[in-house]
Amino acid sequence: MDGVAGVFVFSGSTITFIKTPDIISPLGPKMPSQRFPVITLLIIVIMATIAVVLTSGLLFGSRTISNEGNINSIGVGVYWENACITEVSTVNWGYMEPGSTQNVTIYIQNEGNVPMTLNLTTDNWSPTSASTFMTLSWNREGSQVPAQSVLETMLTLSVSSNISDVSGFSFNITITGTE
Repeated sequence: MDGVAGVFVFSGSTITFIKTPDIISPLGPKMPSQRFPVITLLIIVIMATIAVVLTSGLLFGSRTISNEGNINSIGVGVYWENACITEVSTVNWGYMEPGSTQNVTIYIQNEGNVPMTLNLTTDNWSPTSASTFMTLSWNREGSQVPAQSVLETMLTLSVSSNISDVSGFSFNITITGTE
């Protein structure tokens, strides 16, 4: 009776099998392309779902790894005192006479963790002609400063005796530390 659709009918002590046409079979008509019974397909779908659920823990797992380390850094601090408390933001040279020189003492600290070599530049002179008649120098060009060390530094501003058409001035000082 394999592949035959029908109904069992109970009547008293008699059981009768009545064959029904494929058209009213509960599974529908048999098609030549049907190779697996529905129960087999259902088992495959259930097993695939279970496999996805069991492996999903591996696909979405995570782990946090802490990190620590050191970064080489150079930091140039410029202060008014050796204890490095008050930062220098402006140098006031006051009134200077033609042909005069003035010194200012500052302290440079290497605030990084590697040695640095110092360099000084000036720019943004106002008026621009002031840079022709005035020169800033210092005693630390090319000096090496160990990490966390402080150097006493002398800035020297010299004014040419031939200065003209400059009554006031301003400029920027940039102190650079390189590894």
